[in-house]
Amino acid sequence: MTRAPARRRRWDLSIAGAVIAVLFLLPYLAMVLGSLKPRSEILRIPPDYLPRSWRPGNYIDMWHTPETPLPFNMVSTLAIAVLATVVVLGVAVPAAYYTARQRFPGRALFLLLVLITQMLQPAVLVTGLVREFLALNAEDTWFAMILVNAAFNLSFAVWILHGFFAAIPKEIEEAAALDGLNRLMILLRVDLPLIWPGLVTATIFTFVSSWNEYAAGLVILTTPENQPLSVALTKFVGQYDTAWQYVFAISTVGIVPVVILFAVIEKRLVAGLTAGSVK
Repeated sequence: MTRAPARRRRWDLSIAGAVIAVLFLLPYLAMVLGSLKPRSEILRIPPDYLPRSWRPGNYIDMWHTPETPLPFNMVSTLAIAVLATVVVLGVAVPAAYYTARQRFPGRALFLLLVLITQMLQPAVLVTGLVREFLALNAEDTWFAMILVNAAFNLSFAVWILHGFFAAIPKEIEEAAALDGLNRLMILLRVDLPLIWPGLVTATIFTFVSSWNEYAAGLVILTTPENQPLSVALTKFVGQYDTAWQYVFAISTVGIVPVVILFAVIEKRLVAGLTAGSVK
């Protein structure tokens, strides 16, 4: 008697999930199809959902448009996102490990201040950031953007890694110390493999946030070749005319690295987000 309701509930959940998935995927499908149309078809009223004239050449032509040097923008975006992620992990891992293992004066206040920085956004502090980088003679450089992205993603990484380190029993580290490992080797060979889901979670969120950063890139990076894709995309949107076919094509290319990254580490990302939810 219980199998039929359970089977029906499973079907209901599957249908509801499929409907939600379609609703979320439709805008992306429209974007991909728009990138394969000529501009005249995109502006047609009523619109055609499928292209009448397929233009895959939009993905080639967009790299040679006079509006912006897209190859340099892609390299800039990738370099800033990757290096900012490396900096965040390089700082967050020892900071989270120390706060999880040491009971020093002001520890709670330190963690609170780390959390407060998450409430601040580059757009709010942009004036101060520009003045600071001007004083350091680092304006319009990758270095400035790497520091900004690292600073505004560091608090999230410290907090999530702090929880993972705190969940590791101290007895494991004590046993490793008895085997002759020093503190650094314990961290690298014992603790890091145990907090791998947390590292993956911190990596993906930092990378995606740095990849999509717009406000800071718009103000700090003024040279067209240094600007990220999020800023370069706006060059195709004019006051009287917009190259929609290139806007859609660039947007599609821009989400591909993030989609690939999610697909590769999706299982570990879910494990990192749900770790500790069940005891």
